[in-house]
Amino acid sequence: MYQTELWKYSTKKHCQDMLLSFQLLGEDWPDQKVIACLYGVSNHTERHYHTAMIPKSDGTKRQLLVPDDLLKMIQRNIARNVLSGFELSSCASAYCKGTSVLKNASIHTGKRLVLKLDIEDFFGSITFPMVLNGAFSSKYFPPTVGTLLTALCCYHDYLPQGAPSSPVISNLVMKPFDDYMKVWCEEKNISYTRYCDDMTFSGDFQPGHVINKVSGFLDAMGFALNREKTKILSSGRRQTVTGIVVNERPHVSPDYRRRLRQEVYYCLKYGVKSHITMTGREEPKPEIERHYLFSLLGKINYLLFINPQDLWFKQAEGKIRSILDH
Repeated sequence: MYQTELWKYSTKKHCQDMLLSFQLLGEDWPDQKVIACLYGVSNHTERHYHTAMIPKSDGTKRQLLVPDDLLKMIQRNIARNVLSGFELSSCASAYCKGTSVLKNASIHTGKRLVLKLDIEDFFGSITFPMVLNGAFSSKYFPPTVGTLLTALCCYHDYLPQGAPSSPVISNLVMKPFDDYMKVWCEEKNISYTRYCDDMTFSGDFQPGHVINKVSGFLDAMGFALNREKTKILSSGRRQTVTGIVVNERPHVSPDYRRRLRQEVYYCLKYGVKSHITMTGREEPKPEIERHYLFSLLGKINYLLFINPQDLWFKQAEGKIRSILDH
């Protein structure tokens, strides 16, 4: 039976009842207003976004498409009420419950070779048909419902980076790739994980063979490798995966630890206000000082998440918290 035949007898009311059951606008809206709003927003989603630029670790900036409060609520409820029950690949290490950068990196610890590949323009390459087939296919939704949900999650026919529904949708779109690569790699004793657009392979293998296999599959799906970001790391040099060194055991890089330790030291020795001023910033206000301390505490907590036995930073965490409590 074709998937569309499953819904051949579904009526307009059936489709509306399904949409209402998702509670995309909460519980307080009248039914007819919910339906009218969903269709109205889906017909003009581009009016509900604004752009935002955020800095990247390499000094460049990433452009995000941020939905307004109404569309953001709809998309969050789609992710929570509609898509949360779908099974994702065990190789997906971002935007999934029970995963983390540490878990992603740990899989690749102590390997002879680490190969890192990147998908070019990842979210921008995920088109309307890919979202429809990967997340809202007629296997689970009447075509009119699937099309509406897809429209609510897309911007100009592609998946916007910055929408709360985009992460889980990207994992659903990539599931066939992840599942295939998992089987293919296991046959060759290669470990594979994907963290958003970053793919990591580790073990004892010929890098060119893996690159060709990945490139061919991605091309068939409509993606492309960012060749400039391909990295082949042998055990004789520093191997990092999602920012974590994995040569012998997972730990933050010595450079990160040294810079953070210096930052904490100056804060404790000269005072937060003095340190912020010495770094060339304007005269700090109390709320800026607290914001800086919370940011510093976040960095310390990240380091302790990766290296929980680091005694110096355990003590530093207590001292920073003590300053915040006063």
